[in-house]
Amino acid sequence: MNISSHVPSPPPKWVENFARFGLAAKGVVYCLVGTLAFMAAFEIGRKSTQSAGKQGVFQFILEQPFGKWLLAIVAIGLVCYTLWRLIQGIKDTDNKGTDAKGIAKRLRFVFSGLVYGALAFLAAQMVLGNRSGNGGSGGSRRMLVGELLQQPFGQWLVGILAVGTMAIGLYQIYYGLSDKYKKNVQGAGLKHDMETKLVRMGKIGYIARGVVWIVIGYLFLKAALSSNAQEAGSSSQAFQFLETSSYGSFLLGAVAVGLIFYGAFMFMRAKYQPIGTS
Repeated sequence: MNISSHVPSPPPKWVENFARFGLAAKGVVYCLVGTLAFMAAFEIGRKSTQSAGKQGVFQFILEQPFGKWLLAIVAIGLVCYTLWRLIQGIKDTDNKGTDAKGIAKRLRFVFSGLVYGALAFLAAQMVLGNRSGNGGSGGSRRMLVGELLQQPFGQWLVGILAVGTMAIGLYQIYYGLSDKYKKNVQGAGLKHDMETKLVRMGKIGYIARGVVWIVIGYLFLKAALSSNAQEAGSSSQAFQFLETSSYGSFLLGAVAVGLIFYGAFMFMRAKYQPIGTS
């Protein structure tokens, strides 16, 4: 039985609008994450690595004029991105197929949708005034690791999670270096020099994002080996890890610039990427 056939087909324009709005919201988040991480790296404006995490970015938006309205728009954009990714995975609007490779790609779309759905929920909570939560994504990761460690073979389960997270990071780096990401913006119609620069920004962005995923995976691995959930963390803890390493300010600064480039590339995708709606 084809389960996806029971999911109603949304209007094509509806899918496209949601995808583009969602990609733009993702671009805003990553540009701000990169900017705040860069400021933390070189101690600009008293910013810390904690403020460069997703929750810190949402708090930064809240503190701006009309902050609640701005954050609400970002939250709606992230919801749009979530729905688009789920539609991609369930309805196979990009025609990935039902073989093993196609199913793996569609599951990746669904996983991405769930991750950004959680971010949208966090942003919505902060708009409504619930700023404490559980410490943001870092706290939720520690809660997850803590729950896993209490299960039989808990350290192995967290170890598997760590390896999977690092694998995602390695794939992000491979995706950037292999130039596969270019298919999202091929034939954008920009002037050649501008298109070349933006595409290069995308390459650097995917590599930087991969580095962050690998560090988060490494923190999971430390939690598994020590059987201590407090060792786990999110992007803000990954930034702190980079900052405290050798040449930490320059390393974190380079990753931060890469994340800004990734955000800029999301804007390019929002404008020019062909959106599958079949």
